[in-house]
Amino acid sequence: MHARPPFDAAAARRLRESLGMTPAHVSYGMWAAFGLRIAPETIAAWELQEAGPNETELAALAGALWCAPGDLLGTPRTLHEYRLLKGIAQSDVALRIGMPTARYAEVERTGKWTGSDQQAATLAVTLDLSPRTHIELIGKDGALRGYLRSAAGSRWQAYVKPVHKLLPTLERSTVERVLERLNDEFHKRSFSSLSWISTETETGSNSVDAGRQYLDEVTEHFWAHLAALRGTG
Repeated sequence: MHARPPFDAAAARRLRESLGMTPAHVSYGMWAAFGLRIAPETIAAWELQEAGPNETELAALAGALWCAPGDLLGTPRTLHEYRLLKGIAQSDVALRIGMPTARYAEVERTGKWTGSDQQAATLAVTLDLSPRTHIELIGKDGALRGYLRSAAGSRWQAYVKPVHKLLPTLERSTVERVLERLNDEFHKRSFSSLSWISTETETGSNSVDAGRQYLDEVTEHFWAHLAALRGTG
């Protein structure tokens, strides 16, 4: 069973007031159009963040307030919530990505991706997921981190294909440029002081530590470079 979606109480109240409606008016609208009997007191409690609507109630509330369900959502955190944000039925997403509805419902319920790479790519387009959100929601962030560590520390060209396969919505040339930057930056940080090292082992140790720290944070460096290249950072 899904947790209740993240509800934007302030947005709900703002929309209601802009329509000149009271909680009682909203309650009647939800009953008349959707057959849901929700007390005005419950709607008031939603707006005070004392409780929140479930998925069915959210859809009915959006209908009563003449808005999309996504207009009443806070920041999505799960695949289920991103789908709600887009206002797409579970069966429609399943159809678009070529997966049985029951199986896709299980993916949303468990949070574990069981589809193919092609289905994952289609899902990203269908739900308009950012590359970072996409990779995290399908549970491949660990695999990406491994590829990035290897690309930074060795021959980056060998990792363009596997990284691009994980992030198919990116241009291959973009992946190449980011991996090249990671590799260059890692080596500059790791070995910038090596030409000055003689017998000063402390300096060498600091250089190694800098390289190790860079690899530990390589995923963040990847997203930062990607944002800069795309003009979003």
